[in-house]
Amino acid sequence: MTDAAGRAGQEAAAADVVNQVEGYLLWQARVAEAEQRARAFTEPLPWLTTAQREEIEQHYVRESLVRARADLERVAARCRALRGEYEDRYRRLRTRCVALLIAGIALVAATALLAVAVLET
Repeated sequence: MTDAAGRAGQEAAAADVVNQVEGYLLWQARVAEAEQRARAFTEPLPWLTTAQREEIEQHYVRESLVRARADLERVAARCRALRGEYEDRYRRLRTRCVALLIAGIALVAATALLAVAVLET
């Protein structure tokens, strides 16, 4: 393995770790937000016992996180779909550009051959 390939592999591994840490921190922020909203939801209900309040807050947090996970999965699926679409478009564009380049080179070569043939006669 060359040094450049080794560095690229290390950079990719470091990027994966950074992405995992970022995802973890974002999820923990989502959990904290759900817990805060659950407390805000039960706050105006003074007649609840401590156990009832905790049960409602736990249910609220659980449901919020289920919805958040579903939202994130939809976004991730859409990102994967868009990536596939863009990769396909890029591949087709690259194919067209290469075809145009080859056609241009062929045209220049044919013109040059024709010019040489005309000059020799």
